[in-house]
Parts: sequence; structure tokens; C-alpha cells
Amino acid sequence: MSAPVTPSFPHRHLLGIEGLTRPEIEGLLDRADAAVDISRQVEKKRNVLRGRTQINLFFEPSTRTQSSFELAGKRLGADVMNMSVASSSVKKGETLIDTAATLNAMRPDIIVVRHHAAGAVHLLARKVDCAVVNAGDGAHEHPTQALLDALTIRRNKGGIEGLQVAICGDVLHSRVARSNIILLQALGARVRVIGPSTLLPTGIERFGVEVFTNMREGLAGCDIVMMLRLQRERMNGSFVPSVKEYFRYFGLDGDKLRLAKPDALVMHPGPMNRGVEIASDIADGTQSLIREQVEMGVAVRMAVLEALATHLPNA
Repeated sequence: MSAPVTPSFPHRHLLGIEGLTRPEIEGLLDRADAAVDISRQVEKKRNVLRGRTQINLFFEPSTRTQSSFELAGKRLGADVMNMSVASSSVKKGETLIDTAATLNAMRPDIIVVRHHAAGAVHLLARKVDCAVVNAGDGAHEHPTQALLDALTIRRNKGGIEGLQVAICGDVLHSRVARSNIILLQALGARVRVIGPSTLLPTGIERFGVEVFTNMREGLAGCDIVMMLRLQRERMNGSFVPSVKEYFRYFGLDGDKLRLAKPDALVMHPGPMNRGVEIASDIADGTQSLIREQVEMGVAVRMAVLEALATHLPNA
């Protein structure tokens, strides 16, 4: 891939945004910009990972993220294998460490992991010899989602420094929110979180964000409105009175969006619950970047895989 090679990416794994410096983040975004150009060409194949093996190990279902990593790996020339937990030995009682040892014996070069438990990806990275990419661990981090969000914003706004970004909805269960807060602040954005008090983590103010429990007050003057999926599958108990009530107060519709800046842009990591966290006319409207986020996802994953490839043996 003819991407910029400076600044170099010094890490063997990508386990989170936390710990990355601003130049390292910007270097990945620059590589991703180059990958966008490649993806828009007729001939998309490159040889960066030719002869390398990439395993996508997903303990949670995710059509969007898994297919994005698969496409990214194949465009760089890797042999890609998808492993679903539904057909793995984990269902038969095997531990994560045993799974790591088994995979390690197959000598992959890169493992992409999604796991329902925060920290599981870090544990696995300590047990294998290859590079590991965190594709989402519990409510902890989702670094490539934050990178693709930042790339989408940068390409549409020309930069991130000084922007007012509102992250709205189910912040409590969101690894996307955590990674975005860390990354956007590292690049100079001001971040607000907006949601019902039941869906905001205790002590979220320690991340340096402004906190709003009123959607209309929180959206005032924002440049970017980032909606989050209501993750009902992670909820043990009643966090919202009803879906109808949630949309009324915290769903994004035209009336609420008009409180943000006139040129405000709307984002959503997907999959969307239309009529729950976002109205269809907003999701499909002229201010929406949701489709572009999907395209940027492939480019960012190409950039990350390419950056990690520089640390592989015989690279």
C-alpha cells in the first residue's frame, strides 16, 4: 500500500486508543486516507500482507465489523479466516487462554478479536506471538470505530481541533463512546455526552466531558451529533421507561437537530434502530455521514493492518 510511512507506528498490537499519542493517531488517519484512494480504484489489491494469515475471532456477532476487517485483510493480500464462537471449542467449555494457545499453534500473523468481556483482548494478546487488533471488548474500547469516526469527521470538516462533538444515548454500555471520547479529545475536540442519567456511567465527568441529561440543551451549538445504539441486549433491568419514551426525549429527529449548528453532521456507528435512537429522515438525510462511516471503516482497518504489518517477522 503506497501509504505514508511517517510517523511510524511503534506498537505491536492495537488494543485501544488509550495510550496512543496524537502523532500516532494522525499517522493512522493519514494511512487511512491513502487507503480510501486505493479502495476507490478498480484494482484494489495490494501485497502488504501477501502470504500472511489473518484470523477474525468474534465471540459476539458483528456482520458489519467482521466483514470490514475481512475485506481490509483481503485487499492487502492476506489469507483471511473467520472464526465464529458458535462453531468454536469455546461453546464446549474451552477457556480463552486455551483458545489462544490453540490459535497460536496455527501460527497466524494477525488475530482480530471481538469479545463480550472488557480486557479479554488484552489477556489474549499476552498469550500469542502474533499481532492482535481489538475489534471491541465489552464496554471498554472499540479503537477502529473511533478511528473511522475521526477520519470521517476530518474529511468532512477539514480537521477536528476545536469542534464541539455531542455523543448521545446509551453511553453506559458503549465501547464506541469511550474510545471516541479519548481520541477526539486527543485531537483537540470538545466532547459532550448526552443521555438519561440511567445510561450515563458514574464518574463520566472524569473523562473531561460536559454532561447533559437534556437532549435539547446538550445539542445546542454542536458541530457533530454522534448517536449511539440503545444496547438492550446488555441491559439487566429497566434503564428506560419505554422505547417510545426514549425516542421522544433522546431520539434524534429534525426538531432536535435544528438546535445544533446549521452545518452540523450526524453520525451513528450502526446498526441503527430507526425510530428508537434516530428518525429515518435524519438517518437518510443530507446531514448524515452514516454511509460514509462504513466506507471509512474498511480504509481504517487497512491502515491498522498495514501499520502492524511493519512489526511482523521478516517484514
